[in-house]
Amino acid sequence: MDFPQKIMIIEDEVITQRYLKDILGQYQVERADCYDNARDALTQIRANSYDMVLMDINIKGSMDGIQLAREILRNHIVPIIFITAHNDSETFQEVLELSPYGFIAKPFSSSDVEVAIQLAYKQYMDQKEAENKATASSGEIENIEISEQYTYSRMEHKLYCEESEVKLNSKQSKLVEILSENLNSIVRYDTLIEEIWENHEIADSALRTLVYTLRKAYPELPIVSHSKQGYSLRQKKDA
Repeated sequence: MDFPQKIMIIEDEVITQRYLKDILGQYQVERADCYDNARDALTQIRANSYDMVLMDINIKGSMDGIQLAREILRNHIVPIIFITAHNDSETFQEVLELSPYGFIAKPFSSSDVEVAIQLAYKQYMDQKEAENKATASSGEIENIEISEQYTYSRMEHKLYCEESEVKLNSKQSKLVEILSENLNSIVRYDTLIEEIWENHEIADSALRTLVYTLRKAYPELPIVSHSKQGYSLRQKKDA
């Protein structure tokens, strides 16, 4: 199984940093860089590419791990695994909003870390492969056939229902465009938010509300929710 070769560790305990580096050393990773605060981590991730981030929730400085992860995901596509000693519902729900690729609970063992990383990286690579196939497939045609009723015009950037243009507002239109261009593949929450709102601060419920209004107006449009991951537009034929 493939293993990420460039890993960023964001952890404020030196002993834990060393333990994680020892574990990763068994896989002879190319890099395992450790930082204990958001400022240094952001500086380095802008200058270097990483295959994965191991993120402790409690770190040094005014920005915690959840806030830092949110900032990283605004500009970088990278799988993040959270490391935490917290098990309260509020923290867990806040982390879930970022669609993490996994959790490692403290105290942890070497096998806990290895399994979490391997599962997360496989999920990430499988998703990238599916997205690349969908992009290549859609790039061969001008119109993307979603169902017997709905077709998306890549040239006009418009959705049609039985040859009649579907009236959408700007954000609904952008959502449909992204999902159509990634037909049959899951598009992560953070990717949708970044593309639709262009890095502006928004409420956590904004994306859910946008999808809800689109589904309510056009219930036959096959938008599928994927818990803790994102949304997809599933191609189907009516019976």
